[in-house]
Amino acid sequence: MAVEKKILVIQTAFPGDAILTLPFIQELKRKRSECLIDVLCIPATEELFAASPHINAVIPFDKNGRQKSFFAFISFIKKLRSNNYEIIYSPHRSVRSALIAMNISAKETHGFENSNLKFAFKHTVKYDPSAHEVRRNLEFIGNDYGDDRWKIIPEITVSAESKKKVEEFISENKITKFITIAPGSVWETKKYPAEYFRQIIHYFLNKKYQIILVGGTNDKILCEDLREGNEDSVFSLAGDFSFIDTIELLKRTSLLICNDSAPTHLGMCADIPVLTLYCSTIPLFGFYPYNNKSNYISYDNLLCKPCGIHGFNKCPLDTFDCAQLLLPNLAIEKAEKLLANAS
Repeated sequence: MAVEKKILVIQTAFPGDAILTLPFIQELKRKRSECLIDVLCIPATEELFAASPHINAVIPFDKNGRQKSFFAFISFIKKLRSNNYEIIYSPHRSVRSALIAMNISAKETHGFENSNLKFAFKHTVKYDPSAHEVRRNLEFIGNDYGDDRWKIIPEITVSAESKKKVEEFISENKITKFITIAPGSVWETKKYPAEYFRQIIHYFLNKKYQIILVGGTNDKILCEDLREGNEDSVFSLAGDFSFIDTIELLKRTSLLICNDSAPTHLGMCADIPVLTLYCSTIPLFGFYPYNNKSNYISYDNLLCKPCGIHGFNKCPLDTFDCAQLLLPNLAIEKAEKLLANAS
């Protein structure tokens, strides 16, 4: 019996980046079905990779905790080396990712040409800053993804427990026609103003939609504030639903409205209409919703925009014009078009 080749994919970035790596993994498995594909990721994204039917094993790397020290890092690399990986792909471009790739004795190592310590990789591919992140990652496989062929929906297996959890929530709260809103972000300058979200919520409540707010534990206070006065028709699941739970919920929503953050990509997993609101960042960075049901909106007539690829904890100019000038009526108009197209 032939021994299966083992591939390691290194992706230790945020959840959104993790999701945008899944189409590459799907295509890699399709083209190299004889190989076992393992993924090295941070604990926060372990759940997402574990739900992919194309991944053999998920290896959590706690780079800010248990494996942060030099000696713990070296010990971790030694354990990885014992897995005998023949091929490594590193969509993540950090120094640590490069050091891991360089020190586990794989025959082939692949990284981007602009990776930190790019000499760690035996093969490098072009990083096209004008392309979508999914398309950039597919460059590791080849040039078969021109036109719209790169628009591959991530495949996620939703557990029976997640399906039951969502069904029970919908049944207990008598949820029928609803719009989902994810108002949070790790970066403050990516957050659309809460008052503007409140106006959007009130508009759609008047159109007889229920509203479900989603996000992480850090978004609980914001979501509860947005519920105030409408607790019977606005529900918050921030911190209560996992990524996989949220994907299952999104499959039932009419529309997701969110910032330039991970929920956009959860919406791609669910293959639903998504409206992404861009404040300090821009769609040209390559993280926009890409299925045919979705769109985005951004106020770009500003010399200061974009001020950074990730955003900041505070507007560098103390104006936050990129968000303040993106008025709620503009977002509502775009949302209505998406709803009309989906009906």
